[in-house]
Amino acid sequence: MDIDLNTLRATVTVLAFACFIGIFLWAWSGRNRAHFDEAGRLPFADDTRPAPDASGASISRNRSHV
Repeated sequence: MDIDLNTLRATVTVLAFACFIGIFLWAWSGRNRAHFDEAGRLPFADDTRPAPDASGASISRNRSHV
């Protein structure tokens, strides 16, 4: 069975495009809207951990040793 290289390239291109369209349709489907909206709000969620110390005690900013 002799497969032409151009036929193989075209087949891979069509399969990749079909995969892209499938992912696009999945991402824009209405079933996933609630999940994606929740994930989109995560950066704005309240964090219960205390903020790190602003003095930078754990990180040495003195570069005189370099």
